[in-house]
Amino acid sequence: MRQNDPKRRRCAIYTRKSTEEGLEQSFNSLDAQREACGAFILSQAHEGWEAIDELYDDGGYSGGSMDRPGLEALMADVEAGKVDVIVVYKVDRLTRSLADFARIVDILDEKGASFVSVTQAFNTTNSMGRLTLNVLLSFAQFEREVTSERIRDKIAASKKRGMWMGGVVPIGYEVKDRKLHIVPEEADKVRTIFNRYLELGSVYLLQADLIENSILTKKRVLKDGRILGDKNFSRGALYQMLGNRIYLGEIVHQGEAYPGEHKGIIDRETFERVRSLMSTNRVRHKYRRHAAQPSLLAGIIWDGEGRRMTPDHASKNGKRYRYYASQVDKERLELPIHRLPAGEIEKLVSHELAQKTGSSWQGATPSRELVLQHIAKVTVHADRIELLFTDADEPMTIEVALISCGNEVRIDAPSSNWSEARRDPSLIKLIVRAHQAREALNERANSSIDQAASSMELSKQYFCRLLRLAYLAPDITAAILDGKQPPHINRQFLARVNNIPDNWAEQRAMLGFGNRPDNLAA
Repeated sequence: MRQNDPKRRRCAIYTRKSTEEGLEQSFNSLDAQREACGAFILSQAHEGWEAIDELYDDGGYSGGSMDRPGLEALMADVEAGKVDVIVVYKVDRLTRSLADFARIVDILDEKGASFVSVTQAFNTTNSMGRLTLNVLLSFAQFEREVTSERIRDKIAASKKRGMWMGGVVPIGYEVKDRKLHIVPEEADKVRTIFNRYLELGSVYLLQADLIENSILTKKRVLKDGRILGDKNFSRGALYQMLGNRIYLGEIVHQGEAYPGEHKGIIDRETFERVRSLMSTNRVRHKYRRHAAQPSLLAGIIWDGEGRRMTPDHASKNGKRYRYYASQVDKERLELPIHRLPAGEIEKLVSHELAQKTGSSWQGATPSRELVLQHIAKVTVHADRIELLFTDADEPMTIEVALISCGNEVRIDAPSSNWSEARRDPSLIKLIVRAHQAREALNERANSSIDQAASSMELSKQYFCRLLRLAYLAPDITAAILDGKQPPHINRQFLARVNNIPDNWAEQRAMLGFGNRPDNLAA
């Protein structure tokens, strides 16, 4: 008789409801589902079915995701071998997603478990049962997607009419009859915050001012009695508040603003002044004056194809190299991306600005504020650079040659004073270092190249390469010191050059300085 006893099947009941509505009732939807599933398990007692004590309930969770505490606990018990059969009232209580269903079935198959729907009789152990289940789930997923689309369309239509569609109620308002109404005491706080920001000019200072004056966030009491808010403003909350068009009496949807049914707290002039100041501060913060390497031309430099060029950088051996790079144009993806060394173009623009204003910064660069004050736009073409000054109607054209040097582009701009702006400190330092190597070799204490290299803490190979640069033609060295070297000559290029000839004429030809000293590139 014992051999004919059915095998014990441990059954777990899973229940779910999409919303929390009605869950506070003594007998709710979850209880009804559990009762129906329990009765079904009891009817299968002759097969060895037995309900386990654990409860797996998800009240207020959508079936479109597996991110549900009850379901997660259930699947963990299945993987632990504690459950043989999952019993649900309907298949869509378990999931409304075919992808999630496939993952659940894989876990069940791996553990030798199965599941049963009380109101939809099918067997997942055969192909026909799986086909039926997939059809039912397809309709469940279709229903969920159609419902989501209908809700989205309703929200969009309602917001276009200026209706408040829920969410966190901003400070200054309260909700009555599904509409926003001004709370006078809180509205005064909002006006104070906007006005103080205009006076202080900084969210950082504004935050400190609000803390000092004990102006706190909106107090919110939840249904369960918990209290949120009523604390100091964070800078993030202030940024969000100062840009919230609800205070203008508008409702925003998908980036578009529509006249709202509620009244505004802030007048349009104040709001626009605040928005303009915030925009200016963002640019100043991103390319701030006190930055180690400010981007002087950010926001005003464009390439010849009409694409904005934005600051970019690359790091090599711990050194940061700045560039201006063309932004990707989604409608013209075939266009190449141009990258221009920031130092080159900034030196050229600074030089022309000094010529224009009659100013001199004694080798330093002008401030970004000064650049923006005098220059409206910089356009970089393949053969010229155009500068549009703020007090001019037509751009000034500078004939240049953009020369590729390895992975970067150098600017060759003939100008009487441009060479002064083009002096390359790292290249000059290399030449100075080369002459120091020559002096080290001539010292009495260093009787060999090995000793001379060791005295400078250099490898013998690099010392010899450096030493060759000390024997460059005098006019080549002078050109480098004066910033009159050809555009392709930089520290990286010159440090890698091998077999520099002893003959000065051959040196000029090899390095691109021409055959005579008076042919040096300007």
